Amino acid sequence: MNTDLLVSVLKRASQRGATAADGYLVEESRFSGSVRMREIENISHSREQRLSLRVFAGRASAAASTSDLSRESLERVVDEATALAKITAEDPHAGLPDPETLIQRVPELDLEDTGPDLAPEEKIAIARRVEAAALESDARVTNSEGAEYSDRRARYAYATSHGFVHGYGTTSFGISVSPIASSNGEMQRDYWYSSARKRDRLEDPEAVGRKAAARALRRLGARKMKSVEVPVIFDPDTAASLVRSIAGAASGPSLYRRASFLLDRIRTRIAAPTVTIVDDALIPSALGSRPFDGEGLATGRTVLVREGVLESYLLDTYSARKLGLQSTHHAGRDGAGVSVTTTNLMLLPGKSTPQELIGSVKNGFYVTELIGFGVNGVTGDYSRGAAGQWIENGELAYPVEEVTVAGNLLEMLSAIDGVGDDLVLRDRTVAPTLRIGRMVVAGN
Repeated sequence: MNTDLLVSVLKRASQRGATAADGYLVEESRFSGSVRMREIENISHSREQRLSLRVFAGRASAAASTSDLSRESLERVVDEATALAKITAEDPHAGLPDPETLIQRVPELDLEDTGPDLAPEEKIAIARRVEAAALESDARVTNSEGAEYSDRRARYAYATSHGFVHGYGTTSFGISVSPIASSNGEMQRDYWYSSARKRDRLEDPEAVGRKAAARALRRLGARKMKSVEVPVIFDPDTAASLVRSIAGAASGPSLYRRASFLLDRIRTRIAAPTVTIVDDALIPSALGSRPFDGEGLATGRTVLVREGVLESYLLDTYSARKLGLQSTHHAGRDGAGVSVTTTNLMLLPGKSTPQELIGSVKNGFYVTELIGFGVNGVTGDYSRGAAGQWIENGELAYPVEEVTVAGNLLEMLSAIDGVGDDLVLRDRTVAPTLRIGRMVVAGN
C-alpha cells in the first residue's frame, strides 16, 4: 500500500502552515454478482481509493476527503484544507491524540483471506446455488427477489504529522437470498444471509437457501392482532437492533449534544442483571475486528454494560475531551470527518435455549422482523412495526404481521427476564434470543 503518498500529503500540510495533521487512506476492491430466477441480473466490480485528511492550525481544524489521488488533486485538497483551518474558529477540544498514546505494535488479527480469488463465473455459480436451494425446498416457493454473492478486499493506512504510520488489510465475503412463498393468493417474502472474513467460513450455500425459504414459508397465513400487553421474545437478528440502539445512545456525539437517554447514567443500572454488552475489537477473523481505531489508538475489549450497569461510553478523542473523559478508542473514519463506531458489539449469552424461552410464554409474541426506525434517541421511546409468530401455550402457533411493538428502551432493558444461549458472531452487532417480560403489541 502506498503509505509514502500519505506521508507526503501530511508533509505538505506542515509546509503550508498546519501545526498538526492526520490522514486515513483506504484502497478497496469490491465484487457483487446477483441472479434472479436462475438468470444473471447484474455483475459489478469496482476499485477505489479514498484519502481522508484532517488539518489543524492550533485548535482550529478542517477536514477534506478525495478519491482522486493524482498529485494535482492531492496538492489542491491539502492547500484548501490548510487554508480553511487557518480561518476557522478555534475549538478547545480539537486536536490529535497525544502521540505517546498511539499504537506501538499492530496485532495480527487474521483479517485477510489469503487464498486464491474465484473467477466471476464461480462466484455467480455460488449465488445460483443459494437461490436454487430456496426455490427447490418447497413447491410454495414460487418466486425470488434474487440471490447475491459479494466480496471485498481492503487495505487501510493511518498516518500523522508526528511520524506515525501503520496499516492493515481485510477481506469479507457474503451470500444472501430473498425468496417469495405463495399460497391461496397470498405472497410472503423473507431472506437469509451469511457473511465472514474468510470465504470458507461462509455457511453452506444450500443451507442459506433452505433457511431463507423456511423463513418465508412460516409467514404464510399471517394474521393481524388486536392490541395486547404480553411477553415479547426477540429473535437474535431483531435483538441485535436493540443493542445498536444502546450503542448509539452511549456514543460521544449523542452525549455531548445532550441527545441521549443515557446522559449522566454512567455507573447506574440501565438493564436487568442478566444483561452484559461488550465491544471487542480483537476477536481473530471477526467481521468487526480492527487492530487500531481511526485515530491510531489501540483497540481492545470495552464492557459497555456489565450485569445491567452502564460501565462505559463509546468515545473518540474529540468527544472524550468535550465530556471531560478519556477516549475509549472507538474513532471511525468515514468520509472527511471522524465518527464513533463499534467493532464486534455483542450482548453476551445466557443459559436458556430459545426453545425454553418460547416454552416459558403462555401467550406472547416472537419477533422475527422489525420495520422502520421508531427509536427516540433522546427519550428512549421505542415503537417499531413488526412481524413474527404468536406464541400460545409455549408453542409458535401462527404468523402475525402489521403490528407495532412499543415501549421505552430503558424499561425494556430492565424487563429482560430471559437471555438465550444462541449467540453467533455472524455480523458486527449480535445478540442471542431475548425475552422481555411485558410490552405493548399494538394491532388494529
